[in-house]
Amino acid sequence: MTSITDHEYAVLGGVNRATIGRYLAILSSSISASLVFLVLQADSLAKGMGLNVNLPPTILSLVGAGTVYAVLFWILKHHAWKWRPVAALLKVPNLSGKWICKGESLDRDGKVVYQWEAEITIVQCWDKIRVRLKTGQSGSNSLTAALAHDIVDGWKLLYQYKNDPSIDQPQLHSHTGTCCVTFSEDLQSSTAEYFNGVGRATFGKMAWTRTK
Repeated sequence: MTSITDHEYAVLGGVNRATIGRYLAILSSSISASLVFLVLQADSLAKGMGLNVNLPPTILSLVGAGTVYAVLFWILKHHAWKWRPVAALLKVPNLSGKWICKGESLDRDGKVVYQWEAEITIVQCWDKIRVRLKTGQSGSNSLTAALAHDIVDGWKLLYQYKNDPSIDQPQLHSHTGTCCVTFSEDLQSSTAEYFNGVGRATFGKMAWTRTK
C-alpha cells in the first residue's frame, strides 16, 4: 500500500517505465481479445444448445483492454516487480522493510563526535518509494530518490530528506539533507553517508541492517 507521502523514484540504468507501459498495453489488448472471443464462443455454444442466454454488454466491458491493463498494472506495481525473473528484467531491487541504523556524526577531521541509533522503514512499490528514519529525538522522510547500480559496489540509493525534530526537542532545528546508501549484494545490509544542510550543518556515516 502507498500513501500520499510516497514519491516517485528514478532507476538509473533500469528499464524505462514508459516502455513497460507500452508492453502492458500490447499484452492487455491480446488478453482482452482472447477473453472476448471465449465469451462470444461460449454464448454461441449456449444458444446452439437451445439455451436462452442473454449476454449483457457489461460482460464484454469487464474484459475490455482498459480493464485488463488496470489489473495487470496493479499486479506489477504491488507484487510482480518483486518476483525474481521480473525484478531481473526491470532492474529494480526490493529494499522495502525495516532496517536498524547505527549512525555516527563526524567533525571536519573525520572524528566521531556523536553516536546515535534509528529505525528505518522503506515503503516501496514499482514506481514509488518512501524512506522514513526515526530516532528518539526526530524523524525524517525522503522527498526525492534515485536508484543506481554500480557493477563493482552494487546498488546505491541516493535520496534527499526533510528532518523534523520532536516537539520536546526545542534545541533542534528542522533541516534538509542528502544521503547516499550502498547496499550489500544480498540487500541485507548497507553503509551510508549523509550531509545535512541549513538548520543542522552536520555530516556523518551510517550502517543499516535489515530486520525484515
